[in-house]
Amino acid sequence: MKRILITGALGQIGSELTLKLRDIYGADNVIATDIKKNNSEAALSGPFEVVDVTDGKTMVETARKYKVDTVMHLAALLSATAEAKPVFAWNLNMGGLLNALETAREMNAQFFTPSSIGAFGPSTPKDNTPQDTIMRPTTMYGVNKVAGELLADYYFEKFGVDTRGLRFPGLISYVALPGGGTTDYAVEIYYEAVKNGRYTSYIDKGTYMDMMYMPDALNAIVDLMEADGSKLKHRNSFNVSAMSFDPEEIAASIRKYIPGFKMNYNVDPTRQKIAESWPNSIDSSAAKEEWGFKFDYDLDKMTKDMLDKLSQKFQLKIPS
Repeated sequence: MKRILITGALGQIGSELTLKLRDIYGADNVIATDIKKNNSEAALSGPFEVVDVTDGKTMVETARKYKVDTVMHLAALLSATAEAKPVFAWNLNMGGLLNALETAREMNAQFFTPSSIGAFGPSTPKDNTPQDTIMRPTTMYGVNKVAGELLADYYFEKFGVDTRGLRFPGLISYVALPGGGTTDYAVEIYYEAVKNGRYTSYIDKGTYMDMMYMPDALNAIVDLMEADGSKLKHRNSFNVSAMSFDPEEIAASIRKYIPGFKMNYNVDPTRQKIAESWPNSIDSSAAKEEWGFKFDYDLDKMTKDMLDKLSQKFQLKIPS
């Protein structure tokens, strides 16, 4: 990768991936785009363009302007929001992806877009979910992700676009809050632990979902994109995960550092139903074998780092 265009660059993944790529490839070589600009470091530390991903003409023009050789398409509506606005989600998630793939084809560029454990459904094997298995999601977000994986495969087979992707689990970060996802509780719980010493979870105890700390997710993206394409048997998308836990286990991890932390429950039926349709744990062996996927953070290591970083961010002493 030499010159990289990122859509959705001010979102949860994009706001950190933009900075990481600028550190590696140079600030001027990473072009951040989003539907509007803000005052974040991702928007201000290098080239930024306002791009609505449903506007394919502007996306192609922006790619040509900067002569990009890589397109990273991150813009999407997440699972819970997509259930509330399914038609809008289809138009944004699938229309935006098609425009991004056409941009990559036009530029003869390498292409990345994330998929999700949301691509699996209730008939998928729940434990140690295989790389290749039945995928019959029951959410609009999941339908979008399965269709997106197939569309990216199609662009590789039909047009030779070097498409690559990862099936991400829930991603946890202290930098940017997620918006409208089912796994968001695993981020919110740390914020509330530092600020208030308590949290009310909308996901019920005993509900296991795969998770990953953002530094590991960003490393996985770079490692996949820099991998030898001739060794990739799969492309769109690789199972990746670092841990699987339920709300009780993340609360127990927090209590190792905040002994008085209190956890309550007020289950949201919509997000609980989505969570129950997803795997408990997934098998990442194909990613390990084909391009050397690895992770550094387990639950307790991530918890310590999250609490340390958030206490610094909010200039708060961690409650005892």
